[in-house]
Amino acid sequence: MRALVFGESGQIARELARVAAERGIEARFLARADADLADPEACARAVRAADVEIVLNAAAWTEVDRAEDEPALAETVNAAAPGAMAAAAAARGVPILHISTDYVFEGEPGRPWREDDHTHPLNVYGATKLAGERLVAAQNPDHAILRTAWVFSAHGRNFVRTMLAVGRGREAMRVVDDQCGGPTWAGDIATALWTIAEAWAAGEGRAGVFHYAGAPAVSWAGFATAIFARSGWSTPPEVVPIASSEWPTRAARPKNSVLDCAAIAEAYGIAQPDWRPALARVIAEIGETTG
Repeated sequence: MRALVFGESGQIARELARVAAERGIEARFLARADADLADPEACARAVRAADVEIVLNAAAWTEVDRAEDEPALAETVNAAAPGAMAAAAAARGVPILHISTDYVFEGEPGRPWREDDHTHPLNVYGATKLAGERLVAAQNPDHAILRTAWVFSAHGRNFVRTMLAVGRGREAMRVVDDQCGGPTWAGDIATALWTIAEAWAAGEGRAGVFHYAGAPAVSWAGFATAIFARSGWSTPPEVVPIASSEWPTRAARPKNSVLDCAAIAEAYGIAQPDWRPALARVIAEIGETTG
C-alpha cells in the first residue's frame, strides 16, 4: 500500500511512521515545508501530485487556547485544508482518513459519546475540527474520520510528559478532577489508522465517523495519579483533585470526553485499547522509570 500522510513531527505522525515501517507500508510524510495547511491549495496540489492509494491527514492546529485568539487561521488549518485534501483525493478516486477530536462534544460526565450524538463544541478548536469533519465528508464519499481523545506518547507535548516534567520533586500537584476521558496512546491510534487504511486498500473500507479512545475512563487527576504511580520515583507527589473552575484556561474544555468505541469494532474489528500498558511503555521510553 502506498500512502500520503500530512504531518511528520506530531505525536501521531511519528507513530504512523514507526508502524508503517513495521508493516511494510510505503508512506510519504509531508512536513509543513512540503505542504503548509495554512495554504489549502498547496495541500490539494500535494495530493494531485502523489501516486498513492490513500491519503491520511495527521496534521492539525492543536493549540487549543491559542486558537481562541487566531480563529481564522485555526479554521484554515483544521477545516479548509482537510477539505481541499479530500476534494483532491476524490478527484483521483482515492479515499481519505482524517483525525478529529472529542472536543466536538460538550456536557457533564455521563454515558460515553456515540458517533451520532449531537455535537456542540465549547471552543474554537473544537468548532474548527467539527467543520473539518463536515468538509471532508462532503468533499469525498470515501472517507473515514477518527475521533480520538487525550493523546499521549513519548514525544511532543502531552499530559504524560508534562506531569513527569513538572511533578518531579514536588510534594503535591493540583489536577482537575471533573473532566473525564479516555487517554489514548498515539501508537494505538497509528495502528488503528493503518488497519483502516489497509481495509480501504483491500476494497473493504467503511465510510463514516468512528470513535477510538483508550479505556478505562478516568479524570485528569486519576490519570496523573497513574502516571506518578508508574514513574518509579521514591516519593511521587500527592495528587490533589480540584474543579475546573480552580484552573481556568483561555478555552473551555468539555467535562465529558469519554467516547463509545463500539462502531469501530463492528466496522473494522478494532478493539478499544487499554491505556495502562501503553502508559508504562511510554514512561519507559521517556526514561523516567528511575528516580
